[in-house]
Amino acid sequence: MNNHLEKYHGVIPAFYACYDENGQVSVERTRKLARHLVSKGVKGLYVGGSSGECIYLEKEERMQILEAVMAEVKGECTIIAHVACNNTHESCQLAAHAESLGVDAIASIPPIYFHLPDHAIAAYWNAMSAAAPNTDFIIYNIPQLAGVALSVSLFHEMRKNPRVIGVKNSSMPAQDIQIFKAEGGENCVVFNGPDEQFVAGRAIGADGGIGGTYAVMPELFLKMDALIRSGNHAAACPIQHEVNGIITDMCACHGNLYAVMKQILKIREGLELGSVREPMPALIPEDMPKVQACAERISAAIARFC
Repeated sequence: MNNHLEKYHGVIPAFYACYDENGQVSVERTRKLARHLVSKGVKGLYVGGSSGECIYLEKEERMQILEAVMAEVKGECTIIAHVACNNTHESCQLAAHAESLGVDAIASIPPIYFHLPDHAIAAYWNAMSAAAPNTDFIIYNIPQLAGVALSVSLFHEMRKNPRVIGVKNSSMPAQDIQIFKAEGGENCVVFNGPDEQFVAGRAIGADGGIGGTYAVMPELFLKMDALIRSGNHAAACPIQHEVNGIITDMCACHGNLYAVMKQILKIREGLELGSVREPMPALIPEDMPKVQACAERISAAIARFC
């Protein structure tokens, strides 16, 4: 494995969008969340992806968030900036902006809504990479949301670009991780995407993980990572089982999962991060006992396993 790629190995939380009381991006709250996560010992931060509500934010807001994160933690951890918009021009603007700030890598889903042929998706990704020519590029494969899956042939085409160093694989079959690791060769990083299969994904070959629930319970994912690195996958499995139960409970609320997790961070860590951007649903009063129970369950799991 290329030593340059070691910075991508480990636990990389997907960063949440942080708002003020009026629903506008809050630089102060963004910086506080970044500092909080770095203080927990995570390997890096994945900024501007699904967990960052990217498709509901304006381009300038996404730039503002990345600027705040970089101002707070630049150089202290790995920063991957998701830069995809649903048009090539703005995606390239975000890519160039991310490189100007000194991020370690940019990442992108394929264009959504229209199911474009592989050659069009390759052109879209390569245009972004050309706009940030000195920055690593990570393909984000999430077919259940993007509507198109990364094919092996498209992966091979993208690997002709020397800046393409790996895949954030959020498809549900763990076998896809094995396939992309084998097809990518030695100098390729594959991230486990589905948080519910962190252990399984790592066991089958993922170098690390990028996940939306890591930030609300980083201690549990860091513990699993440490056990996996020591070869003790069996000891990591009970933690994974508990994490999966917590995720199921968090998803049982009326409010969106990210609204739930931001409220849990307020309860457990005193972080005020705001709600979520419409049209995603905010919490309702009936959610609050469930959210409190989830917060208590996370605390109990950390006390038990960490």
